[in-house]
Amino acid sequence: MRKILIAFIIAASVAGCAGTPPPQSSAQLTVIPDSQGLPPPNREDLTAADRPALIGPLDTIEVDVFNVPELSREMQVDASGRISMPLVGTIDARGKTAGELAHAIEDSLRGRYVRNPEVTINIKSSVSQVVTVDGQVTEPGLYPVTNQMTLMRVIASAKGVSEFARLEQVVILRDVNNQRMAGLYDLGAIRRGAYADPPIYANDVVIVGDSPARRLFRDVVSLAPLIAAPLVAILR
Repeated sequence: MRKILIAFIIAASVAGCAGTPPPQSSAQLTVIPDSQGLPPPNREDLTAADRPALIGPLDTIEVDVFNVPELSREMQVDASGRISMPLVGTIDARGKTAGELAHAIEDSLRGRYVRNPEVTINIKSSVSQVVTVDGQVTEPGLYPVTNQMTLMRVIASAKGVSEFARLEQVVILRDVNNQRMAGLYDLGAIRRGAYADPPIYANDVVIVGDSPARRLFRDVVSLAPLIAAPLVAILR
């Protein structure tokens, strides 16, 4: 019993001494001393590079045909990724940008029904551009993907990691050229600025690993009073 208590004390001491080291300058990170202060960002730094927003099944789009109000309408892409319009018929919208779909509708109208069609497409809402977050996060689920979504931001969208998260074992699953790929990331290292916060794309799956050591520590802490009480009685 005494050995168990000693082991618990050692574990608690190690946990208390453990801390996050300060970031160090590297090829990916420039550390600025407190006395100098961070420089302000440029305008380009405040925006992320655009990623194409692709239309998917069940997305809602707005079609505007200039000077032809009869063809202008709001519609939902069906489950197979297609839309249907008068004079146009059925068009596959899945995987197209708003501009590409507008050109496809213009090609269907040109020459036969409208001399010089001008079509504008707006994506009103998207249910296909989402990322799945699972594992040891506070609120697992599906979250929308924007052109600025990164691993840290998607974890924050899920209300952060849980008590038992294993920060060095965060997996991103992604399909690339019909091949399933997995990337392993260290969330703690990203927080320290050791390397860049990786971008997240639609249909990615983010899984935060589980730490058995944290669960064991919690169990030891919960058992500590039960272990210590008989020992104190003996010593008295």
